Amino acid sequence: MKRAIQMSAIAVAMGFAFGGVAHAQNVKIAFIEGLSGPFGGVGQNQLKHFQYAAERFSGKNANSGVNVEVVPLDSKGSPQEALALLKKATDDGIRFVSQGNGSNVAGVLIDAINKHNERNPGKEVVFLNYAAIDPDFTNSKCSPWHFRFDAGVDMKIEGLTNYMKDQKDLKSVYVIGQNYSFGQQVSKFTEEMLKKKRPDIKIVGNELHPLGQVKDFAPYVQKIMAANADAVVTGNWGPDLVLLIRAANAAGFKGRFYTFYAGVIGTPTAVGAAGADRVHMVSYWHPNAELSQIESVYTGFKQKFNEEFYTVAAVNAVRFLVAGVEKAKSTEAVPVARAIAGMKMKGASGEDIEMRASDGALQQAMYIAQWTKAGGAVKFDQENTGFGFKTVRYLEPAMSTMQTSCKMPKR
Repeated sequence: MKRAIQMSAIAVAMGFAFGGVAHAQNVKIAFIEGLSGPFGGVGQNQLKHFQYAAERFSGKNANSGVNVEVVPLDSKGSPQEALALLKKATDDGIRFVSQGNGSNVAGVLIDAINKHNERNPGKEVVFLNYAAIDPDFTNSKCSPWHFRFDAGVDMKIEGLTNYMKDQKDLKSVYVIGQNYSFGQQVSKFTEEMLKKKRPDIKIVGNELHPLGQVKDFAPYVQKIMAANADAVVTGNWGPDLVLLIRAANAAGFKGRFYTFYAGVIGTPTAVGAAGADRVHMVSYWHPNAELSQIESVYTGFKQKFNEEFYTVAAVNAVRFLVAGVEKAKSTEAVPVARAIAGMKMKGASGEDIEMRASDGALQQAMYIAQWTKAGGAVKFDQENTGFGFKTVRYLEPAMSTMQTSCKMPKR
């Protein structure tokens, strides 16, 4: 009974409680993700995020007549496998698809969904992108069928460099990333924005490495240290970030890390005590955010799975889908997409978030968080390390928003 009251309370506090509909409506999300292979552990963890979000924020727990079911489909991280699974999902009548690990995969899905929808009127599909953040997806390659619930590379680097420019002792930066569209965008925007905001900071290295193939990052760390870098900026995630940080710790690198995904499963353990006060993360939420409205979501997920909760985008994808179905009074893709476009609600920090209709990009708050010893402002440690994140900069949505060049076709 107490748990039900807590769940209801947070739903109301964040605007998650929806008025019931006359008849229950069942909606399936095809979760096309790498659930095996090098990044399979990350994919499995994020699948749990979607399953937990569906449990908490659809159906009776959300006072809604919309029930969301998540259908896992293992792409093994391959764009070709993802396309085959998209075909299977559409053949099975699933009209909503989600994916996030890899902009290389997201790009082919967006293109395939555009073509499918053009060729199959009445059987359209909507893409709920929870983590693929190549800015082109909401600019030159924007689609009326694509909604991104994470913040784009440009938004994150805008926030991150606004923080970095104020670090007066920062003189030299090494940029390293994975060699695909996402890593290339991190490289590009970091160099451009730092040169604009702090032209005195030297970019002493900017290189890309194969995605998920490097087993030993020691040679890369040697180059970073030889360049006398004060800090490293990296978009690496999953094993590529874990191995990079482990190699840096082993080599005794004392500079700072500015990351996107230091909170992703396995990474906090790799960071450990050696990363205290040196590792930073730009994100749209973290467990110790002072304004967080979803403590019960974080603790409930951890209690159920014994893993860290961090992908708020999974929660928002489910929330917006449920609200879109209710607003449209339909489970068909076209009316739901039109309902989601421009939709507003409260975010994980109590801020007003908006799915911008002009480009399908969620406008939301951003945090710069620093890894530090638990206690005080750090109520929750990550992965039982005794360390967690604390806020060093909070950016309201207007402070990290970016203009778009999208010429959105009609939905």
